[in-house]
Amino acid sequence: MPQLNRMTRLTLFAVMAGAVVAAGAMPAAALANWAVEKSAPAYDTLPEVLKHPTTAQASYLYANDGKTVVTTFYDENRRDVTLAEVAPVVPQAVVAAEDARFYSHHGVDLKGVLRAVVANGASGGVSQGASTLTMQYVRNVLKSDPSLSTQERAEATEQTPTRKIREARYALAVEKELSKSQILERYLNIAYFGSGAYGIYAAAHTYFSKDPAQLTLSEASLLAGLLQSPEADSPLNGGIERALARRDYVLTAMTGTGAITAAQAEAAKASTPVVKRGSSPNDCTASRQGWGFFCDYFRSWWRDQDTFGDTAEDREQALRQGGYRIVTTLDPKIQNAAQAQITKVYGYTNKRALPMAVVEPGTGKVLALAVNRRYSAATGAGNTMNQLVAGGNGIHGYQAGSTFKMFTMLAALEAGKTLDTRFDAPSKLVTAWPEAPGPASCDGFWCPRNANPAYMDGERDMWTGFGRSVNTYFVWLEQQVGADKTIEMAQRLGVKLRHPDNASHAASDAAGWGSFVLGVSLTTPLDLANAYATLAADGVYCTPLPVAAVTDGTGRPLDIAKSTCAPAITPEVARAATDAARCPVGQDGAFGRCDGGTAQAVSGLLGGRAVAGKTGSSTDNMTESFVAYTPQLAAAAIAANPDTPTDAVGAAVLSQVYRAVAATLATGSQGLEVKDFPAPLRTSAFSPEPEKTEPTEPRDEAHDGNGDAHDDDDDDGDDRPGRGDDDDDDDDNANDNGGNGNDDGGNGNDDGGNGNDDGDSGDDGSDDDGGGSGGNGGPRPGRGGDEADSGPRSGTGR
Repeated sequence: MPQLNRMTRLTLFAVMAGAVVAAGAMPAAALANWAVEKSAPAYDTLPEVLKHPTTAQASYLYANDGKTVVTTFYDENRRDVTLAEVAPVVPQAVVAAEDARFYSHHGVDLKGVLRAVVANGASGGVSQGASTLTMQYVRNVLKSDPSLSTQERAEATEQTPTRKIREARYALAVEKELSKSQILERYLNIAYFGSGAYGIYAAAHTYFSKDPAQLTLSEASLLAGLLQSPEADSPLNGGIERALARRDYVLTAMTGTGAITAAQAEAAKASTPVVKRGSSPNDCTASRQGWGFFCDYFRSWWRDQDTFGDTAEDREQALRQGGYRIVTTLDPKIQNAAQAQITKVYGYTNKRALPMAVVEPGTGKVLALAVNRRYSAATGAGNTMNQLVAGGNGIHGYQAGSTFKMFTMLAALEAGKTLDTRFDAPSKLVTAWPEAPGPASCDGFWCPRNANPAYMDGERDMWTGFGRSVNTYFVWLEQQVGADKTIEMAQRLGVKLRHPDNASHAASDAAGWGSFVLGVSLTTPLDLANAYATLAADGVYCTPLPVAAVTDGTGRPLDIAKSTCAPAITPEVARAATDAARCPVGQDGAFGRCDGGTAQAVSGLLGGRAVAGKTGSSTDNMTESFVAYTPQLAAAAIAANPDTPTDAVGAAVLSQVYRAVAATLATGSQGLEVKDFPAPLRTSAFSPEPEKTEPTEPRDEAHDGNGDAHDDDDDDGDDRPGRGDDDDDDDDNANDNGGNGNDDGGNGNDDGGNGNDDGDSGDDGSDDDGGGSGGNGGPRPGRGGDEADSGPRSGTGR
């Protein structure tokens, strides 16, 4: 056979070399080199890959502490380490098991060749190899080289004399370029130890849940014994007996090399190492419970960064093979708090979802993304891989109701209006925007209503209108500044119109989309939290960022972990809006103008820390939302049914939503400095006092064109908070222990609630847009009228 003939040629050269060596006529290395050169083509230079192997390395994703592993990404579970990071008994055991003469030969062991020749001659084939550690290293590198074709990698492992000769030739060249320690270090990093563990680092963690520096003699010899038949001898694949038998063989071999004494070997044989399978998570589905959605968001961010490749597929491959160390912005304390609070409201298998996002103002760092779902490809309730928190990949978001009133207020403040801009808000406001016949139409024009007239109607300004969430006040205000300005402001603060209908409507008829102020467009908790975080950052908007630091496989830091931050609004506009936004959560503005709020318990839940925020209810309480911020944190959550947007979550869950957000912010604020919001200038709060002149005849009242309200100029700078109504603040839960007693209810959602409330006015449907007026009419993508509440489908959430 040609195979046997070629082996015979190698045998003859080896025998000749052995004879000459015995006579002392030529150095062994020279003879080995001469013998192999006669049997294989010459190689002019050593391939670079054999000097510096390009093996696939696992990338590690850490939380913001740089220690807690979120997950890993890999095609091969491998992490290179230096010999200094490995217990000395490990290389000693490997040398004894695989190549006892490693330190004596120069890449090819002539004695080993002769021994193999005799054995192979007797069997008539290739039954025994003579591969040194160096030759094994060459073979492992070549078969792992990602630059080689599939055929080339297959040739690197085929059982032929040609392969053996190629390995021998390369081994001789390797030993000229690398020291024994370098070869051994590279070998330990590339060798396969079974059960998916490539390299000694992965092996130590896979079998013993420890770093390789902590391995004992018994553990090291067990791992060395796996190299010959990694899967068959793995203690994780059907028992430890085979692994222990190989372990004992290695221990005996170590006494032969002088690495240990016979007594040490016997003591090690008498012990049974405790195999403790370590966690080797791979991909986002294997991340820690509840952290998968953050991981998914990070992965989407990574695939968008051209630093890591030309295409998304190239970047994905780089993540799985590049050995990156990525410290994310995820805060385990805040993430776990959010997850715990959410699942108190809705369990994992509840059809309704409560996604929550937490960000850091002024940096864009995403601190938590949580939802009552398991990030999993498994079928069944409670499992999904859809991005329910941050959106994207077909997930468009949810209606967030009156939280969008903030964008109208900002547009008005930017246009020069002051916080005391007054309007006698009626129960129903006939607008100039056309509307198809339906409940929200008055003679062909959109006429939104207040959800709770007794609590909301009357003379309002930005403080009381925002605090009590008065629809007609903010629709009137939007008419003053323009719906297009409201939309532009939302987009400036990072709200993405993901649904094609929303984007089309904003692009084609922004000025005519009056109902935008009531939150009929879809959004996500992340967009909403980050938009409000801009206010906490004095008007500086930062793009959301999931990473804090990235180093490549060589340990080189990459300048990629940074957000793009820029002023979106002036500090003064941000401060004025914040002043009004303290009203809904039970605090007073700098000028004491608040008069009731829809989530007054929030202030107490945060221990009196400065906080601002807004509740939001879509039509018929299809969704319930809350967004809040302190000087250091911002968070938003939206209760919805992702699969069936028309399935109302009910008003009773709103107080549970804002309590979940507040409790998460409280946990995240622990240990942070207590700060207050900077107060706005008085000129942002109050209209200029009229100049004192001689008395004149009273002028006629100017109307705003709607036939039912005054212009803001008619108020003559009156600083009083507005007339209020019969159900004043004290009657509508101004205290924290009275109120209507049924806001949390617990009967409006599947998981119940505490059935109790701290007396927050209007939380049972009187806040925001509930009761059929929060976006149930007005221009929007698709049909107008009462179809507006359903909105575009937000995606599957299971």
